[in-house]
Amino acid sequence: MCGIAGIVDLDGERAIDARALKRMTDALAHRGPDGEGYFDAPGVGFGHRRLAIIDIEGGAQPFRSADGDGAVTYNGEIYNYRELTRSLAQAGARFRTKSDTEALIEGLQRRGADFIGDLRGMFAFAWWNRRTLTLTLARDRFGEKPLYYAITPDNFLLFASEIGAIKASRLIALSHAPEALSDYFLYGYVPDPKSIYAGVLKLPPGSALTCVRGSAPRLTRYWRPAFEVDHSMSFKAATEKLLALFDDAVSAQMIADAPLGAFLSGGVDSSSIVASMARGGGTVSTCTIGFDDARFDERALARETSQRHATAHHEETVSLDAARLIDRIAGVYGEPFADPSALPTYEVSAAARRHVKVALSGDGGDEVFGGYRRYAFFAREEMLRRAAPLALRRATLGVAGALYPKLDHWPRPLRFKTTLQSLGESTSDAYARAVSMALPDRLARIVSEDFRAGAGGYDPVAAIRNAAAGARLDPLSLAQKIDFETWLPGRMLTKIDRASMAHGLEVRAPFLDHRLVEWALMLPPQFRFGAGGGKRILKSAQESRVSRDILHRPKQGFSPPVAEWLRAAKGPLDRLRQSDAWKRSGCFSAPAVERMMAAHQKGAGDYAQELWMLIMFDAFLQNERA
Repeated sequence: MCGIAGIVDLDGERAIDARALKRMTDALAHRGPDGEGYFDAPGVGFGHRRLAIIDIEGGAQPFRSADGDGAVTYNGEIYNYRELTRSLAQAGARFRTKSDTEALIEGLQRRGADFIGDLRGMFAFAWWNRRTLTLTLARDRFGEKPLYYAITPDNFLLFASEIGAIKASRLIALSHAPEALSDYFLYGYVPDPKSIYAGVLKLPPGSALTCVRGSAPRLTRYWRPAFEVDHSMSFKAATEKLLALFDDAVSAQMIADAPLGAFLSGGVDSSSIVASMARGGGTVSTCTIGFDDARFDERALARETSQRHATAHHEETVSLDAARLIDRIAGVYGEPFADPSALPTYEVSAAARRHVKVALSGDGGDEVFGGYRRYAFFAREEMLRRAAPLALRRATLGVAGALYPKLDHWPRPLRFKTTLQSLGESTSDAYARAVSMALPDRLARIVSEDFRAGAGGYDPVAAIRNAAAGARLDPLSLAQKIDFETWLPGRMLTKIDRASMAHGLEVRAPFLDHRLVEWALMLPPQFRFGAGGGKRILKSAQESRVSRDILHRPKQGFSPPVAEWLRAAKGPLDRLRQSDAWKRSGCFSAPAVERMMAAHQKGAGDYAQELWMLIMFDAFLQNERA
C-alpha cells in the first residue's frame, strides 16, 4: 500500500518540474512512511511513497522492467502475484525480487493492458512503456484504491493517489466545480468521476486511461458488475459454493510480510472474516474499539467472536470528540466528505495500527449480498412504482407526500412522508432520496439562489440516473448496481482508504474479491434478500461459524450520535455559527441555515444530516485556506 504521483508530458519530451513532483510525493508521505523513490525519463516523472508489506527488502518503487523499457509506480496489492510470477517465468521472464510489483510490470510489458484483467487485487498504478511512448493509468474493479488526474493548460498530465498531491503540484489552478458541489450537498460526497475541483477527475473503478504521446487520452472500462442470474442454482449448493469462494478470498488476502490482523465488530461481515481467517491455523489478531455510549458499543459481541476463535484480541475504548476530529477529518479527505462514520473509522484505524500493519475488513459485504435496510424499502416501493405511470403517481402520491408532515418524533409506522414522496418520483429520484445526505426538499430551502444560478440547472440525481441507465433488472439488483457505481467507490471505500492510510495502515476487503462478487451477482435475488432481511445466503453459510446472536441481530452500523452532538451546548454547531467560511462561499442562505440550526437545537425537527453536511463543508473550506 502506497502513495503514487507523476507528471507526464503528453506532447513530447519537455523537462519535468522536479520540484513539483517532489511536492506531490511529499504530500503523500502518510500513505507510505517506509520509503520514497523517483523515476525519470524524457518527458516522464514518477514519484512513490512506500508502505512496505510484501518483499520488504526488494519491492522498492518506482520499479523498472527487466528489459529497461517499462516502469511502474503502484499502490495496492496483487493477491495472485505468485501465480502470475510462475506463469510469466514459464514464458521466459526472469525475476529479481519476490514482490508483486515486479509481477505487475513484467506482465504489463509482455501482455500490455490486457494483463490488467488477470490481476486479482486492489490497485491503482501508472505504467510507462518506452517502446510505445504510452502512459497507462489503471484502477481496480471496485475503486478500493484512489487515483486522481488532471491535465495542465500546457498539456502535462498530473496524477496522484490523493487530491492534495494534485494541489501540491501548483501546476494547475483549482476552483470549485459547481456540479460537484451540487453532488456533495445532496449525497455528502462527490461521486466518481468528478472531484470537487473543476478539471481534476477520479479515474473510475474498473477503468484504464491510455495516453499515447501526441494523441488525446483515451478512457476505457475493462470491467463492470454483471447481474446475470443463474436460476439453475439450488440454495443448498449455492451456500456450499459461497463458503468455498469466501474462504479462498480470505486466504488470498492474508499474504503479507508484515503483521496482519482484522477489524472485528459485532456484525456479520467482520465476524465471518475472522472465522475464515482462524480456519487457516495460527492465531489471528483482532482489533475492536468501543464507545462510552452503550447504544453504539459492540465490544461484548466482538469478544464472543474472539473467544470462539481464540484470537489475540486488542480492544480500546474511545470517546468520539467531534470538535477535535472535524478539522482532522477534513484534512485527511481533501474533499468535502460528510459521512459521520468517518470519525470512528479514523479512530479504529489508529487503534489497529498500534498492533498490525495490515487489517482485513468487512467492507463490501452489504453491497454484494444485499445487506442494507434501504434495499428492502426500495424494492417494495419500486414494485409499486412499476405498477403505475409516473404522471399518475406524481399527481397523487407526490402531492400527498408534499402535504404530509415530517413527523420525526412520531412512531415509525406514522412517518409516511418520505415513502409518499418516493412513490411519487421516478426510480432514480427515489433512490437518490434514499441515499441522500440532505433530503432534497430540505436542501432546496437552504441553498442560495446565487448558487442555484451558478450550477446552471444541473441536477445531482444525474449520478444515480447514469448508474441506472439501460439496466433492466429486478429492484434489488438495480439498487446494488447503482451502489457499485456510486456509493461503494465514492463513499464507503473512500472512507476506509483515507482513514486507514492516514495512519499508515493497509486495509483489505475480502468481500470485494472479484471472483466472489462475479459469482454472487449471479444469485437469484431471493438468495441475497429473504424474509429475514439481507445477506440471507451469507448468514446461512456462516451458521456453523458465527454466533446466532450476531447473525440475526438488527443491523447496527457504525454511525455516531450526530443529532445529539448538534444539540449539545458548545457542540459542533457553535463552530458553524462562529465561522464565516460557509457564508462567504455564497452557496447557502445564512438566514435559512440559522433557522434550521435553531429548530434542531430546540428539538422541533431532526436536521442532523443536513447540518453535518454543512459543518464538513465549512471544515473543508477552512482546511483549504490553512
